[in-house]
Amino acid sequence: MTVISIDSPADTLTRDALTVLQPGFTGTTAPDWLLHQLAEGLGAVALFARNIESPAQLAALTAQLRAVRPDVLVAADEEGGDVTRLESRGGSSFPGNLALGAVDDVKLTRAVAAELGRRLAECGVNLNWAPSADVNSDPGNPVIGVRSFGSEPDLVARNTAAYIEGLQSSGVAACVKHFPGHGDTATDSHHAMPRIDVDLETLHARELVPFRAALAAGTKVVMSAHILVPALDPELPATLSPAVLTGLLRAPREEGGLGYDGLIITDGIEMQAIAATYGIERGTVMALAAGADAICVGGGLADEGTVLALRDAIVDAVRAGDLPAARLADAAARVRELAAWAAERAGAEEGNAPAAPSGESRESRDEVGLEAARRALRITRRDAFTPLTGAPYVAALTPVANLAVGEDTPWGVAAELARLLPGTVTGTYRAEDAAALGTAAFVAGLVEEAGDRRIVAVVRDVHRHPWMADALAALVALRPGTVVVEMGVPQAPPTGALHIATHGAARVCGQAAAEAITTAL
Repeated sequence: MTVISIDSPADTLTRDALTVLQPGFTGTTAPDWLLHQLAEGLGAVALFARNIESPAQLAALTAQLRAVRPDVLVAADEEGGDVTRLESRGGSSFPGNLALGAVDDVKLTRAVAAELGRRLAECGVNLNWAPSADVNSDPGNPVIGVRSFGSEPDLVARNTAAYIEGLQSSGVAACVKHFPGHGDTATDSHHAMPRIDVDLETLHARELVPFRAALAAGTKVVMSAHILVPALDPELPATLSPAVLTGLLRAPREEGGLGYDGLIITDGIEMQAIAATYGIERGTVMALAAGADAICVGGGLADEGTVLALRDAIVDAVRAGDLPAARLADAAARVRELAAWAAERAGAEEGNAPAAPSGESRESRDEVGLEAARRALRITRRDAFTPLTGAPYVAALTPVANLAVGEDTPWGVAAELARLLPGTVTGTYRAEDAAALGTAAFVAGLVEEAGDRRIVAVVRDVHRHPWMADALAALVALRPGTVVVEMGVPQAPPTGALHIATHGAARVCGQAAAEAITTAL
């Protein structure tokens, strides 16, 4: 009988428990508790928008972490487009997946991902929780939407593979998500448990197609989804399901599985789909037992107490026999293997890559992102369009942002139009405004605010928001010259209006739309 002692916080079991955690923290420098846990064996640190002010600050932060643990994995959720951490204060220099899918040029997708990876690597980030390989088959999906390359499995698959190749060419590990596919749901797993009611045939022909392509492209990490797929497991969500993580993702191809042997990480364990039903401690243990190798936490819970609670839950589960010690050791070994790959790639890049020109402008480095954003524009009723020459009134019909995107990242075309047409005025309108006044009075007030200015109505997923659709239809009827800019998932444009679909709300998408509005199309 083997007796495992855990008297020292640095023993093998406790170190393994810390190694599999990827926690977040608050602030723009590492707190003492985080540095202490790194010294004790913590294998990774997760960065969010709250931790990032500038590339220089981020590089200093990651250097601070590596001064304690040189092989630490530093992860960020940097998808580009709507979901950006590097540029959360000003908007992303790169369009997101839906824009890249609209262009559907794998060379361009690969180039965008490579440049994004280069910027992450320069700042010391070596693991990116991207790309999303979800097939957005439900247009009402509140959390995927523009984060998906599209609704066609093969298109999503080829762009997913290209993105992974580009990102990992820069020495940053890709993390394809959200396995086995979060696209066919109208529920956000940040708030509740989504359910994907499809049969196995559909699952293999649609949801799993991009994940097979991702594995073939060599993705270093796969992120599990907090979704219930009864065709795979009628009781447990994918993150906690041995049938999904071990029986499908890990199982050899000859046994009907995908044959994946790399790192599996969970989506944020404090998301309500897991936390509300299982709790984060039990959920963590169940995820590891099911086949996950790393636990993402820290989007909401970002303190030492959370890290210690999860560490202790893992250790206690091993001691109680609820989590095999060999399973934990295997998970920790995979984390260390990825850390070694990242460290080796960082060393190779440092030794071989030429230094970026010191005078390189943001504009020149944004070129590939702006090219993609321009090519992603889809314009309806070009024939009826007269370019804007005077400063317009920008009416931003603004929905509540989902938690993956966040409320702090700016979006729209107002800032870019103001740069091109000084004197541009903007107004922000929300669902509660329309509800309080009624559609007719709401739109009449908007038109009054606009005065004689041409109106540019900016919307986001208008098909998911009845108040927005009603207001837009009434506005176009009152002011037929209104320009409509859809920065979410485009559906049928309103009758009679010039309609520009950007396929995402990144800063460069707004820039591309503003350029189109002010020039002959």
